[in-house]
Amino acid sequence: MAASKKDPTEPMRLKASRYPGVDQGTSCTQSSFKTGKQAFLYVGMQGGRCKAMFKLGRSRTEAERLAKRAPEDFQVGSTAWVTARFSAASPMPKALWTKWLDESYALSAAGPAKKKAAKKKAARKKAAKKKAATKKRAKKKAAKKAAKKASGTRRR
Repeated sequence: MAASKKDPTEPMRLKASRYPGVDQGTSCTQSSFKTGKQAFLYVGMQGGRCKAMFKLGRSRTEAERLAKRAPEDFQVGSTAWVTARFSAASPMPKALWTKWLDESYALSAAGPAKKKAAKKKAARKKAAKKKAATKKRAKKKAAKKAAKKASGTRRR
């Protein structure tokens, strides 16, 4: 009796579904996994091979190196998304997909809160710049006034 080939995406799907606050759905022919409104994994079959898409941040350089070595297996998009293609005979290494899946979930789970914090930080930075520029202008104005006063008293 021949053993059936296991679906190499099944462990990914199982791990993704176990994160807190995850909704599973379908996007085109792929299974999608989201937290809140942020997707963090698309996985399924495409062209006879398995395909998994992860949202990456700090692991993006690692993905770029892999894409240079094996462009048929890894593609790095212009945004945060990285695509990996593999098969049951040659699955994606567990250590790699586990790391990327954890990172992808973390980025998506932190998405709205992170964006809000970044906006607040940018607003504080902008306000500090504006305050510094105002102080600088006031200092210049005072220096001009002092110079004018000093030059005016000498002429008399």
